[in-house]
Amino acid sequence: MSSVEVAKKALESIILNPKYADLLAVVKAARNGAVYGAKVRFPHALVMIFLFRSGTVQEKLSLILKATQTHARNLAKYATVYKLTMLMLKHMGSNPGKEGPYDTFFAGLFGGYLVFGRRSKRGHVSSVSKQIVIFVFARVCLSLAKLSVQPGAGIIKSHELSKRISHDAWPVFAALSWGSVMWLFRWYPETVQSGLRSSMDYIYVQSDHWDSLRNFIIHNK
Repeated sequence: MSSVEVAKKALESIILNPKYADLLAVVKAARNGAVYGAKVRFPHALVMIFLFRSGTVQEKLSLILKATQTHARNLAKYATVYKLTMLMLKHMGSNPGKEGPYDTFFAGLFGGYLVFGRRSKRGHVSSVSKQIVIFVFARVCLSLAKLSVQPGAGIIKSHELSKRISHDAWPVFAALSWGSVMWLFRWYPETVQSGLRSSMDYIYVQSDHWDSLRNFIIHNK
């Protein structure tokens, strides 16, 4: 057996040892956070930056790699903090070795503040962090809305009423969301997230201007 195979076997005996499972889960969570962040951010940044950002190809590639790195690093850091906090709370609670009912909330709270809530030395919050938090916030609102009309869990106790609200709520929510964002974009564009503002400017503002067939059909400018 080669030295590489011996090392591989020894390493596998460690990672498969239940004694180290909790700590290794932290490492695996960090790895998964980094990989997922890179997979999600890279194609998004590639499209958005090449479509809506000016500059040389080198400058655009630099921005893409920076956004990808930030997203991957933030998710890896958050996963690490969350898993470590959960592990600490598990062994510090009233029932050591068992997860408490609010451990996930407090671990998420701590991780959210530490990774996404803090500002840079210049007092800024990165656009990538803002996008991640807004994404999560939107999903939380949708989940809480669903929970609020679940009989037995929310404020609606009637199964029939719950079913009707669930059926009718989405079109109302969609209409209000689009009505609100168009109003904000028209009168207070500086409050709209920069990526969304660039997309909306391309669709709704630049479509008002042309001076030839070329920039009417083929290219805006």
